[in-house]
This record gives sequence, C-alpha cells and structure tokens, in this order.
Amino acid sequence: MDVEQEKMTNNIFLQASDIFKSYKIEKKAINVLKGINLQVLKNEWIAILGASGSGKTTLLNVLGTLEVPDAGSFSCGGNDMLALSRREKAFFRSEKIGFVFQAYHMFPELTVIENVNLPNKLNSKIKIPRNRAEELLERVGLKDRIYHRPTELSGGEQQRAAIARALINAPDLILADEPTGNLDTETGKGILNIFKELHGSGLKITIVMITHDLNVADYAERKIYLKDGKIEEYQSREYNN
Repeated sequence: MDVEQEKMTNNIFLQASDIFKSYKIEKKAINVLKGINLQVLKNEWIAILGASGSGKTTLLNVLGTLEVPDAGSFSCGGNDMLALSRREKAFFRSEKIGFVFQAYHMFPELTVIENVNLPNKLNSKIKIPRNRAEELLERVGLKDRIYHRPTELSGGEQQRAAIARALINAPDLILADEPTGNLDTETGKGILNIFKELHGSGLKITIVMITHDLNVADYAERKIYLKDGKIEEYQSREYNN
C-alpha cells in the first residue's frame, strides 16, 4: 500500500460492505439493496442519486442505523454499527448523527428554539452550551424567529430550523434526505448554500445527501448513482464554488 492509499484508508469515516436489504409485502420479498459497497471519507460531502425505488432512502436509513440490513457489514467512525445494541445505536445517533428530512418534522406546539433544542432534551447525557441553539439559529438566518411557531415560518425557514436542530449536538455526520425537495428553486439554493458554508467552515462534518436532482447533487464533492438497489456509477468532481 502506497502513502496515498494508506492516507485514504485511514481517512475512511463510513464503510458499508455487501449490504443487502429486503422487505416482505404480502408474503413477497422485495429486494431493495442488492450488495452495496460504499466508502465515505471524513469531511466528505457526497450525493446519492437515483430514481424513485432505487433504494436511496433505504440506504440512508441503514447508514443512520434506523434500519438493520439483512446481510453485510457497516462501520462508522471506526465503530462496528451492527454489533451495537438498539440502545447503543440510539445513543450513537443522538451524539454523532444529525438528520435533515424532506419533511421538516417540526412540532407545531413548540417554538422554533424549543424544536431545535429537542435532541438535547431527549438525551440529557450530552451537555450542550445553553446558548448553542440561539447561535445556530442566528447562523442559519433565523435570529428574529426563535420564539415563533413553525406554522408562522415559510418552508425554507422551517428547513433552516431543521438544519440547526441537526447541528445541536455537534454531530460528525449529517444525513440529508431530499433536503430541498419541498422547496422552490431559489429557496433550495439558500439551503444548499448553508450546507456548503457548514462543510467549508472547519467543523469537519461529513455529509451524505440523497436527491433526484442533478443540480442539487452538483453541490457535493462526489456523486454516487443507484439503480435497482446497486451502485451503478461513481463520479468525482471539483468542489462547486
């Protein structure tokens, strides 16, 4: 192994090998993931593309430990994720992973700042500075909206709040499922620019984003194409300035 190969091997953050996943629908097995092999480096931003039904969301759920594969191995940050108990996985998610979904999943009865602080409230073992939520909301441009209810925010504002929530516990990994899917083009660009700023800010956050939109995927450093549950193509590129 040469120096460059060794450096890359030591820099691997996510590694999935021979991942298979199927579901039973009316006693019929539906094979969704069919032997996925994937490596993601520390502080890398990748986009996973594919048509509806290609397995994108299922793969993201496996990477986020929300679903258990039928076969294969998966490590994150040097941890064998399939060897962890359900409770250990839950703690790992709350400590190390931030989720951003297409639907914003804001609790309407809570204020914006209460929504952002919710992961911290659910895991009292993680000590977060008192003003971190306010700082994050200011960072995503919602300084003047922290005491509003989600119903008083636009879709773009709710997604910015969701990004702040995903960052509250200073995660190593952001998993984003169609983060601009419910937004118009210009608002979506604003969300992607927040991701771009975060990725280049020195926070050392790894981002795995799924999308069906090539224009959205162009913001990532690397694109991966899924087709029928298999990786069809890798494409690397220079970062889009």
